[in-house]
Amino acid sequence: MRELNVPARREMQEAVTPEANLTDPLITNAAEAGDQVAMRRRTADGWESVTWTQFLAEVRALAKGLVAKGVSPGDRVTLMSKTRYEWTLADYAIWFAGAITVPIYETSSSEQVAWILSDSGAVAMIAETERHSTMAANVREQAPDLGEVWQIEGGGLDALVAAGGDVSDEEIETRRSALRGDDLATIIYTSGTTGRPKGCELSHGNFVFDVSAATTSLERLFEATGSSTLLFLPLAHVFARLIQVACVAKRVTLGHTADIKNLLPDLAAFQPTFVLAVPRIFEKIFNGAHNKAHSESSVKGRIFDQAEHIAIAYSEGLQSGRISPLVKVQHAVFDRLVYAKIRELLGGHVLYAVSGGGPLGARLGHFFRGVGTTVLEGYGLTESTAAATVNLPHAIRVGSVGRPIPGTTVRIADDGEILIRGANVFQGYWHNEAASKDSIDEHGFLYTGDIGELDADGYLSITGRKKELIVTAGGKNVAPAVLEDRLRSDALISQCMVVGDAKPFIACLVTIDPDALPYWRKQHGKAEDAPLSELIDDPDMRASVQAAVDEANEAVSKAEAIRKFVILPVDFTEEGGELTPSLKLKRAVVMKEFANEVDALYS
Repeated sequence: MRELNVPARREMQEAVTPEANLTDPLITNAAEAGDQVAMRRRTADGWESVTWTQFLAEVRALAKGLVAKGVSPGDRVTLMSKTRYEWTLADYAIWFAGAITVPIYETSSSEQVAWILSDSGAVAMIAETERHSTMAANVREQAPDLGEVWQIEGGGLDALVAAGGDVSDEEIETRRSALRGDDLATIIYTSGTTGRPKGCELSHGNFVFDVSAATTSLERLFEATGSSTLLFLPLAHVFARLIQVACVAKRVTLGHTADIKNLLPDLAAFQPTFVLAVPRIFEKIFNGAHNKAHSESSVKGRIFDQAEHIAIAYSEGLQSGRISPLVKVQHAVFDRLVYAKIRELLGGHVLYAVSGGGPLGARLGHFFRGVGTTVLEGYGLTESTAAATVNLPHAIRVGSVGRPIPGTTVRIADDGEILIRGANVFQGYWHNEAASKDSIDEHGFLYTGDIGELDADGYLSITGRKKELIVTAGGKNVAPAVLEDRLRSDALISQCMVVGDAKPFIACLVTIDPDALPYWRKQHGKAEDAPLSELIDDPDMRASVQAAVDEANEAVSKAEAIRKFVILPVDFTEEGGELTPSLKLKRAVVMKEFANEVDALYS
């Protein structure tokens, strides 16, 4: 199949009007369900409930402060913070003031902050910490439009509220209600694996459409009684942002946490009914459970391995429509012994999870569905307001990223590139007309840069990135994602990067998961304090990685297979600059940083 259009649903046509904007649901929620819990925010004593009436009042008060400080309709206000309650509060306050939110990842460098402040023409900034405020102060010369900076952790929001005491409710309502669907809601600068970030212009209408399409498709998540979710992905990323506004639109209780190291205790305390994550989170959960079982005893390790096998077989049976009686019996036994404990890691109440930002892989997809937490993979870009395709609870094909959301068309170009058309496609790049023209054709199709296939039933599979295709010296085209996804699914491996462009064969850089290393050392009789730098050439370590490489190579032809690899003594991380905030690999950075290691593979 080369193209599939899924028509918009009738209820979407009623919700997506030219006048609709992202602030409307908050007004409706306070009027119709004012005492219902909108959000739960973390305090020193635990999770505190905030009703829709309370949240609306706080949003209005903060919006009044922005107006009092001179923020005008259409102005850009930057927001640099970890995922927390105040992020959502400030986002809606900026909209209520008629302004445009410009998120900045809290891990951004001074150079990135300077560029975004300058390019967006931001007139003000809400920063989380003193470090963020200092960073803004240090780049003021490059951001001539920047006025005041209010620091969340320094009481800046309280001061802003106090400043707005003389601004009337009528002024805020006038600004809020004047917003229309084609007005900009946000400019999101793509973190970018190469080059300078570009500002994606996303309108209120883009979000209203995408929220309506996604929530009508995923009604089991958003319409269920008592629905709740805990956001832990960066709200500067469009994926988390879409879920934020969807929760407000559908009255789903929302919580925030940015402490990934304590994510499992937070999930246990919050007990969400669904979560969203990138594939690496699911890999970490699986690998943690696997390593824990094997480290406790050989018997528990064998039980886990068999439980994994049965979970995958059970899910594959669901997909084919045939589950053998033996698998059903074993699945019921392992549900009590193993699967219930894994579900508890997510809080015990998560039936569905939404995964985006990269391919999860069929193996993990089947495993989690077999365990009882179905991971619904989806696909989209910042330029498509996040969601463009998604698997549905009642129509899932593990290994794919689903079918187009209602009102969206997906086309596969002659060269395999995925094209998207719909009201979720962005308006263009801020101050970059040339790039805007290059990204959308005369028929309204967005060029994604991704390569994929539509099967006979319209399910989309991502096979690689156009710019990441490797062409070997022998002329063989190799999509690295196929190999890398398989490799990263191994419990020992953290990150990897396939290389081989213009080289005689395919090779790979591999990093070791620090959480898996203690178990590996114990399993192979190595000293508990043996540093990774002393183990990268260890025969047992190389044999373990070789086994993972052999497994990955089964997915490709001999000409595409990894023939050599090197184990690096360090991991790829966001802090180190090798990963974007959404955990995508910065290939150019890795190639530059580890050029000697790559050269050695071919010497």
